[in-house]
Amino acid sequence: MTIGLIILAGGKSSRMGTNKALLPVEGKANIEKILDTLAPSFSHIVLVTNDQDTYSWLNVPMTSDVYPGQGPLAGIHAGLLASLAEVNLVVACDMPFVSTTLGNYLVGISREVDAVVPRWDGQLHPLFAVYRKACAKSIEECIITGNLRLVHFLDRLNVRYVEQDELQKVISSDVVFTNMNNPEEYQMVLDQIVKENKSEKK
Repeated sequence: MTIGLIILAGGKSSRMGTNKALLPVEGKANIEKILDTLAPSFSHIVLVTNDQDTYSWLNVPMTSDVYPGQGPLAGIHAGLLASLAEVNLVVACDMPFVSTTLGNYLVGISREVDAVVPRWDGQLHPLFAVYRKACAKSIEECIITGNLRLVHFLDRLNVRYVEQDELQKVISSDVVFTNMNNPEEYQMVLDQIVKENKSEKK
């Protein structure tokens, strides 16, 4: 079965002040780090961006929002429409600690549901989650009616929520779900990497 990887590189990065996807993390642009980590496990990749020239050097298939300016929901919609895969892992471009192990686990439990969404400490993580291609129709209905919150979209689906106790059997902490929305969070990521490197050397 073809399994897709959809990376969302939209957004204005207004709180960061610069393109989050291109921030250097361990010597690479963060979006390149995500690709290097996850791409080997997926047979089809789609990068969703409204600025394709910026990412042409990645040499991956790209698509743009059908409904520009409508947030991450529109990005998921565009990615699902463009994907050749029935089952797709969707990942935001500002997540430096993505996990292949978790991604594969979420895909593996996606049978007979529309989506698989992790929930850690009560917080949903719909931007590191699995969606079936058929979900694009429900997203379009949400966008057309102005319901742009991801929770409204999920309410329409048969979702398998993966709770923290189950996630802890696959990953050791919620660092996988870390994202970088502002300079302070970016610095926290860099500090975390330094901390991990020091721990590995002991």
